[in-house]
Amino acid sequence: MDSSRGISRRAVLAAAPALATGVLRAPGASAAALPLGRPPLIGSADGVLSATLRVAFTRGLLPGVGEVDLRLYNGYVNGPTLRVRPGDVLDLEHVNDLPPNPDQTSHGDHNVPHTFNTFNFHTHGLHVSPAGEADNVFREFTPYDPANGLTVTRYRSRIEIPADHQGGTFWYHSHVHGASAVHLSGGLLGALVVEGAIDRVPQIAAASDIVMCVAELKLKDGRVPELRAENDLAAVGSTFVVNGVYRPVIRLRVGEVQRWRLINASAFTFLPIRVEGHALHQIAMDGIALTRTVERDRVTLSMGNRADVMIKAQRPGDYRVMAGEVLLATVTVVDGTGAEMELPTDLPGPAPYLDPLAVTRRRSLTFHSDQNVFPGQPFPHAFRITGDGATPAARDAADPADPAYGRFDPTYVNHTLRLGETEEWTLRNDSTGHSNHPFHLHTNHFLVTAVDGRPLATPVWQDTVGINRGGSVTIRVRFDDFTGRALVHCHQLQHEDRGMMQLVEYVD
Repeated sequence: MDSSRGISRRAVLAAAPALATGVLRAPGASAAALPLGRPPLIGSADGVLSATLRVAFTRGLLPGVGEVDLRLYNGYVNGPTLRVRPGDVLDLEHVNDLPPNPDQTSHGDHNVPHTFNTFNFHTHGLHVSPAGEADNVFREFTPYDPANGLTVTRYRSRIEIPADHQGGTFWYHSHVHGASAVHLSGGLLGALVVEGAIDRVPQIAAASDIVMCVAELKLKDGRVPELRAENDLAAVGSTFVVNGVYRPVIRLRVGEVQRWRLINASAFTFLPIRVEGHALHQIAMDGIALTRTVERDRVTLSMGNRADVMIKAQRPGDYRVMAGEVLLATVTVVDGTGAEMELPTDLPGPAPYLDPLAVTRRRSLTFHSDQNVFPGQPFPHAFRITGDGATPAARDAADPADPAYGRFDPTYVNHTLRLGETEEWTLRNDSTGHSNHPFHLHTNHFLVTAVDGRPLATPVWQDTVGINRGGSVTIRVRFDDFTGRALVHCHQLQHEDRGMMQLVEYVD
């Protein structure tokens, strides 16, 4: 076996829990429809969540999909769910049991896929420090490689969650520039739940609390392809799994209400999620509670978005859970007595709205991609962010026509953002060959106030928002509490890996 794909004895041991629970099974296991899996739950005790997240290649049978060999947390397709309270500390040990990285850079450009066996840890949506051992995505957890002087394989994250943090649904994943799309394509991700006031609403507290993390696997012969050229992932079909299970069955009784924490953990695809014969009653977006429940026929999640919804079972039968034309799961409703439950109406609501008079600065960012600007190279397309604060080209004159202009430079601070100030940003998408770009800001949520220049009747707090081709989104954001360097980027992660990202610095 290729050394970059090898599986050590320690990796086999790490896979054992998955083999036991059915997330991965031994060859020959039945491919019949499985119930919705629940990844292992790790909670805090005495204000601290302590856990070890070990990343290794893990081989086994994913029922309905086939034999796979993937980089996974603790042997699970969809890592453990981490559950904390405001004021808690995440104290995590990360172990890299992957083989050494082969030389995966191309023409000296860091904005191409590379170092797939190096990872780190990003808490998507949490309002926590981006510095030090916290939500610092500039760290790299490298594998054991003594030939290149790399002998450390154990790393630590210590993330302090503010005492006034919003309760809601978040998630975690690796965020190493150049490898993030490959990591997500193999299931290297997990849910992160912060308990809060919304959980104490009586109708919500009475309902089953179910995480539904949707991952999009890109598998060729059971493995995520090593990206060597432009279309290596695009040419591979997508396999969608929910909590690591392919097309699971979710069982409800007539009249029963469940709370679903929907997470779009795909690197590539918007998910318009609907359930046949049922309304979805949305109670939160991107971890922030709404003021009142909103009934929808579907919720559309761009890559990285979350939506908390309540669903009330109707007549007995089987109902498909669809994302566009993709079957994600099946809801089976059965007769039951005493199951009639109520839906919530009033909710705790989000943080206070930002006063539009308090805006101190306005910025405009344009997500732009061009095809075939690097002719003859394995990755000929350019993905960049232009407009205010654009990264200069890699030469003396910052020429917007230069294909290097606007591509990510880890040494260049694109935006200096002062704590306590409120800014209004206009986000535009003028890409020619790629239809949409979801914008994600680390550390701080923002208020979406307008889409395509039309003000929203009810602005919505988010940390990720899709921008349609030729369209725009207007947001307001206040920078609070934490200094340090962080990122804004496209959350279609193959675009981020290719340079559609900027560096921000939060300062006092």
